[in-house]
Amino acid sequence: MAWVYLFVAGLLEIVWAFSMKKSEGFTILLPSAVTIIAMIASFALLSLAMRSLPLGTAYTVWTGIGAVGAFIVGVLVLGEMLTPMRVVAACLIVGGILLMKLSGSPS
Repeated sequence: MAWVYLFVAGLLEIVWAFSMKKSEGFTILLPSAVTIIAMIASFALLSLAMRSLPLGTAYTVWTGIGAVGAFIVGVLVLGEMLTPMRVVAACLIVGGILLMKLSGSPS
């Protein structure tokens, strides 16, 4: 169950990063509220996942999902640049996440 919590926490990290961008520096109410709610929920689920997952693994996977997800949302939704170097960087992050998952974590 810890991995489910961690995955959802990572997805919520993408939500809060996107809504923070749309809040224009917390000057627009709805995206600002979504940012805060998604942050709290993401941290709460990360906390639950960390009950049984190692700190390094949980934090790496959480930030990796958020980073790669935000990159994908930026490209697909916000029209940000998709360059070969950015794709390689995202692939390296995914590779790091997979290595952490396969590193023998007990859960």
